[in-house]
Amino acid sequence: MSVPYPKNWLSVPDQLLKLQGRGLVITDATAASDFLAHINYYCFTGYGLVFEQSRHSYIAGTTFEQIRQAYEFDRALRDLFTESIELIELDLRTTLAHTFGQSYGPFGHVDPLNFHNQTDHPDWLGKLLGETKRSRELFISHYKTTYQEYPNLPIWVATEVMSFGALSRMLEALKKADQKRVSTRYGLQPITLASCVHHLVYVRNLCAHHSRLWDRVWAIKPDLPLGNLWSPPHLPDNTQLFSSLLLQSTMLRRIPAELNFARDWRQRMQNLIGTRLPTCPHPLKKMGLSANWHTHPLW
Repeated sequence: MSVPYPKNWLSVPDQLLKLQGRGLVITDATAASDFLAHINYYCFTGYGLVFEQSRHSYIAGTTFEQIRQAYEFDRALRDLFTESIELIELDLRTTLAHTFGQSYGPFGHVDPLNFHNQTDHPDWLGKLLGETKRSRELFISHYKTTYQEYPNLPIWVATEVMSFGALSRMLEALKKADQKRVSTRYGLQPITLASCVHHLVYVRNLCAHHSRLWDRVWAIKPDLPLGNLWSPPHLPDNTQLFSSLLLQSTMLRRIPAELNFARDWRQRMQNLIGTRLPTCPHPLKKMGLSANWHTHPLW
């Protein structure tokens, strides 16, 4: 049963007093005040959860700076995830448009008969047309004044304006043979790729909204490929960060134009995790990582 919200607005100095009352050590009140004025008390205390010994009671000796460092680690992690997912999304847009266009022509996506899931097609196409009409891209303006098919776009143009979520829905709705042609590029089974992309849309949205990433249990979990390397003890499960790391690394390795990026990205990820882990108890476990995670054959 819901109740009225009981908490009052607190000034930043009062927020610091509240944190100190919970056992947090604050040695530089000015720096702490500046930081809380920047990222929001509610966000800060979210990063402090892993430093609590019981609810609203910090482990003895825990400092404000330790929680700030956990936030900064997570921010750097989100940046790396954003870079990776951006390249995977770009490659998927190209692969899907090229594959689908080859089979069905420029406007094949307008016909629900070209999809396995036809019931979802009107909603998906309607949202795509809405995205097209809202677009202010010059190439859309040129197309609108030149071709009579507007607002329907050739699939290789449509994939440039559709959201990542719409791209994921299209992939999931493809006929099995078409899904297989797309998934072959990434060395994944069709059902695995569709689930993985759905997961990456979710993770990309977490990153875009500055949500805590590093110790999160995934709300949208990716299906994992078959094989021992995707199963315990090599990979505990699909609920934490390590599963997404391995899937992103696997997909990046299958993009020939970005092999240098893939190597650099893996090294930067190793450096970040190796040197800037939060100093809470068992930080690797909170990400689904073992002590020697970087020696995993798929990494």
